[in-house]
Amino acid sequence: MKRIFIAMVIAWFGMTAASTASEHAGVSETPSKTYMSQADRKAAEAASFESKGVGQMMVDFLKTTGIYALVKGEPGLKNEKGEPVSFFAQTWGRIIMFVIIGLLFYLAIAKGFEPLLLLPIAFGGLLANIPLADMTGPDGMLGIIYNMGIANEFFPLLIFMGVGAMTDFGPLLSNPKTALLGGAAQFGIFGSLVGAAMLSQYTPLVDFTLKQCASISIIGGADGPTSIFIASALSPELLGAIAVAAYSYMALVPVIQPPIMKALTTPEERQIVMTTTRKVHKREKLIFPLVVMFMTILFLPEASPLIGAFAFGNFAKESGVVDRLSNEMQNSLINIVTIFLGLGVGSTLRADKFLVPETLGIMIIGLLAFAAGTAAGVLMGKLMNKLSKDPINPLIGAAGVSAVPMAARVVSKVGAEAKPGNILLMHAMGPNVAGVIGSAVAAGVLLSIFR
Repeated sequence: MKRIFIAMVIAWFGMTAASTASEHAGVSETPSKTYMSQADRKAAEAASFESKGVGQMMVDFLKTTGIYALVKGEPGLKNEKGEPVSFFAQTWGRIIMFVIIGLLFYLAIAKGFEPLLLLPIAFGGLLANIPLADMTGPDGMLGIIYNMGIANEFFPLLIFMGVGAMTDFGPLLSNPKTALLGGAAQFGIFGSLVGAAMLSQYTPLVDFTLKQCASISIIGGADGPTSIFIASALSPELLGAIAVAAYSYMALVPVIQPPIMKALTTPEERQIVMTTTRKVHKREKLIFPLVVMFMTILFLPEASPLIGAFAFGNFAKESGVVDRLSNEMQNSLINIVTIFLGLGVGSTLRADKFLVPETLGIMIIGLLAFAAGTAAGVLMGKLMNKLSKDPINPLIGAAGVSAVPMAARVVSKVGAEAKPGNILLMHAMGPNVAGVIGSAVAAGVLLSIFR
């Protein structure tokens, strides 16, 4: 041990002496990098390396740590627009984001709130706020993922393809009038659009453009991929807050919807037992996605990317001849895309983008939009029950939002609480899948108006 210690001391003194001699001798001037070969460039970089003492090396190493960056910030740091990033966003802002991300981890893991997307979104936000790493830059991992499938709206379309392959339109086709409930629930989207515009115009709280208001309003449909699709097209600067709000409210369907449903219905209405629906022929299921596609082509081409991906996934499933492709869409494809989609969305959760007053406005408007969509569906269900000769339980109107199949399960649970043994799940799936189409149609309307 003594010999090792003496050898280390001699080596340390030797390195210090060599460093001092190099500093006195100076370094050769770095040749110009213009028209230099790779070998000459490497030689120039080696020649320009400045020898340093151990103490200076330790100081320089300290400046490359995350601790130093979180305390002192990164001088000259700019965002993608070339604007300087504030000192707060580089220091305390990142620390606050770490706390928020920890909350998202808790909700995803401990509470089970949409973990398949909330967890990768949160982890993407964690990576995006790492100082000095520049993971959200054009050449960073998150930047590559974002440009690869979110900036061009590709990932949401692949998600819709997988959702289409997992969707059964049988409950809707067996009782087509329930499609009205899916349409009524979209009131939350257009109602919140007007509300956001009025809030922005008549109050000093937020200053949203009409495009931003349209992006925020789609949260009312409780459709995460559609929200990302619209935000990417109309207001990418708000993508992170909109995505987190959309998936948070989708996860909170069992918390938000039951009080609204019970407040707008009587105990007698919640106990209504609906009649058994007819059996749907396979040919009807096969033709339906084509009919939806042609209706989109004729009347709303702007919605064709979402509707087309959704219809293709469903058509492949119902055809019965490409089970391998359908299974891949339902499993491997949608799982892989979910990973990239979550990380890409998480890349927008940087402190300088998320910790702004507009984020609070988005969360509030999104909650009101989701509540309005639920209420509109229930009220339409009450009206249809009054006018229809067959009994309709108004609770199924709450499933008109696009949270498939969670909203339908919540409806079934509330109905079973009011009348044990009353199974509303299949009846609620009709307006639930209609809501998916309704939110895509609403997205197409907003794109045709504001893009």
